[in-house]
Amino acid sequence: MAETPKDLPTGKRPKRSNIPQLPQGDSFWINLGVSVLLLLMFAGAYSYLAGDTQEKPEEIAISQLAQDMSAGIITKIVVDGDDLAVTYADQTEKKSKKEAESGLTETLANYGVAKEALDRVSIDIKRESSFQFWLQALAPFLAPILLIAFFVWYLSRQVKGAGMQAFSFGQSKPRIQDPNDSETRITFKDVAGAKEAKEELLEIVDFLKNPKKFLDIGARIPKGILLMGAPGTGKTLLARAVAGEAGVPFMSISGSEFVEMFVGVGASRVRDLFLTAKKAAPAIIFVDEIDAVGRVRGTGVGGGNDEREQTLNQILVEMDGFEPNEKVIVMAATNRPDVLDPALLRPGRFDRRVTIDLPDRGDRLAILQVHARKKPLAEDINLEVIAERTPGFSGADLFSLMNEGAILAAREGRKTVAQYDLIRSIEKVMLGPERKSHVLNKKEKEITAYHEAGHALVASVLPYADPVHKISIISRGRAAGYTLKLPFEDKKMQSKKEFLDDIAMSLGGYIAEKEVFGDITTGPSNDLQVLTSLARAMVTRYGMSDKMGTVALEGDGGRALFGGGVDGKEYSEKISSEIDVEVKLIIDEAYAKALDIITKHRPLLNTIAEVLVEKETLEREEFEKILIAGGVTPKKKQDIEHQPLV
Repeated sequence: MAETPKDLPTGKRPKRSNIPQLPQGDSFWINLGVSVLLLLMFAGAYSYLAGDTQEKPEEIAISQLAQDMSAGIITKIVVDGDDLAVTYADQTEKKSKKEAESGLTETLANYGVAKEALDRVSIDIKRESSFQFWLQALAPFLAPILLIAFFVWYLSRQVKGAGMQAFSFGQSKPRIQDPNDSETRITFKDVAGAKEAKEELLEIVDFLKNPKKFLDIGARIPKGILLMGAPGTGKTLLARAVAGEAGVPFMSISGSEFVEMFVGVGASRVRDLFLTAKKAAPAIIFVDEIDAVGRVRGTGVGGGNDEREQTLNQILVEMDGFEPNEKVIVMAATNRPDVLDPALLRPGRFDRRVTIDLPDRGDRLAILQVHARKKPLAEDINLEVIAERTPGFSGADLFSLMNEGAILAAREGRKTVAQYDLIRSIEKVMLGPERKSHVLNKKEKEITAYHEAGHALVASVLPYADPVHKISIISRGRAAGYTLKLPFEDKKMQSKKEFLDDIAMSLGGYIAEKEVFGDITTGPSNDLQVLTSLARAMVTRYGMSDKMGTVALEGDGGRALFGGGVDGKEYSEKISSEIDVEVKLIIDEAYAKALDIITKHRPLLNTIAEVLVEKETLEREEFEKILIAGGVTPKKKQDIEHQPLV
């Protein structure tokens, strides 16, 4: 219904790293091994540099030096402190040491070296700086200390993720969207459809921009707005659009991030989240999938949990405590509002509920146009046809449809997206990709053709069944074949007559197999499950049984009403038996209706199946020609005034 942010640079979700993370324990030991290896490498390098890598010169006594000088075979002496580097006439180098208390000349004179012999030798005095002296003196001690300090620092950085993280365990760490960041900011212009929801949320935007106008007249804006709708309808996108329109910080967090193993951590994170929002006020807090932490307490449904209940209690206090948070608005999204705690929904907390429905045809066209902005489209593209053939698609489904169309075009080496790519993408999103490797043998292909022909024939004859748009015996997903039927117009409600015709249509494949081949395969198993669930819902939920009357015995998903639990029943065994009888009666009547159609139009059934075996796919135009040739008039679109498309 609303455009998903994946296609827009202005609608990107907060970036997350795509690099797979190692488990905490494995990462620690790997880092420890790397640290030890680095330490050994540094130690080896230091030993290599500190040690003598060349052959050591011969060391001679000072008396031998005096004799060699008297003999005139020494040409140069370099004095480095008390160390002497002696160079002989044959370029041989030797070492010696002088007395520390006296100079070299004085020492040699004491050993009887004449002044003439001293004059023939070049004597250089090498004076080292104080820094070099202290560096050489302290290097053997400082180097190991520095290596150990580096080793400890490197390990402490890794340990922060484990032991040091305990200090920030109670922090919420929400993802914050800066209102001044033009790359991530989105507004209502970036959201297609959801007209009523956007009008409802405009009040929140106006309050955040001009709170004084409301406060002066004594009005109090709702603290909490609950966005309810099916998955993929754009709840998160609308919440971000509110923040973008108002130009306030947007702090988003998932409900599951509050729930931890330790009691009290979730409540601490809630306090930290609201404290952060108060400092940045005016601001919006967005809690996605709030049903993870806001489930009804005390029923046991969804698993009782002290930590979850403590977290919920803290949320209740923060939203309606003693401190007025006039400039902090809490928005939350869920597709299961029926499981939320009543205390969370009362006035003063989430007192405004915005329902986001699946988009109608006009909204679907607008969403498709938004997703087509950056895609090169061929001249034959007609998005109105795509919008017409996608009833029940959410905004996320429509994004996936356009994306799959672009992928198909790129895979086939084309530069533009054609209408045929989008038509194929509809089936791919609904049923899955073609299973080209799943080749049916001749017998299975014939059985599948009669099965799908039975569905299509019954749907075409029954007055309240939707018209057939396509029949195929090419495997997609888990289905060996499929019959695609779509209504002329979007429906918000369905009648009992439509349900009964849908059940009969679902039985068409089962009856065709049984009548033609005299046997039943596993092919109709999913059809039987769907029609049985539909017949049971007619009896227990919709009051469409004359015998049971206007009584709702079960809620959504088959659960008993009023928190009775998944297996709990609020009715007796006698009523349960009567429900089973009514369900069987509905299915039997639909079976008789479908059997009569299959028997009466058996030649037409054979024709449809034979064409399917040959061509594998039948589009609506070709299928209607076969119906007319067989004496069946196809359904025509009624003259209904349509609202202008956006």
